[in-house]
Amino acid sequence: MKEMKFLGIDFSCAVGSLSNGKFPEKGRLLPLISKLLGYCIGAASTTVKLPQILKILKHSSVRGLSLVAFELEVVGYTIALAYCLHKGLPFSAYGELAFILIQAIILVGVIYYFSQPLGSMTWIRALLYRFSTHVH
Repeated sequence: MKEMKFLGIDFSCAVGSLSNGKFPEKGRLLPLISKLLGYCIGAASTTVKLPQILKILKHSSVRGLSLVAFELEVVGYTIALAYCLHKGLPFSAYGELAFILIQAIILVGVIYYFSQPLGSMTWIRALLYRFSTHVH
């Protein structure tokens, strides 16, 4: 059967088996399901932090939120994403980390904005993050 690839996923084995009235072999079906789930999770993660960002913007308040907790979250997502990139994993394995990291950075920025005036330690932490993620 002709190769049927979409987003790096080869559907030909599953389509070929199904068109012959057979269920695809477990060894071929499980990697296909794994990749599909990875992409679905990645797509769903594009709006994980959006409700919280919108609520802060609506109320113009970050009262009760721990800035350090959100900064640590950004650091954690950065480390996890760097590891996945370093290992050369496929996007379906780490895509959600990229989307959540972007949202987490936006969230920290929004918290910074509504936490005026910011102390010098906040700026030092932001600069340390910036320079620690700089790629040579």
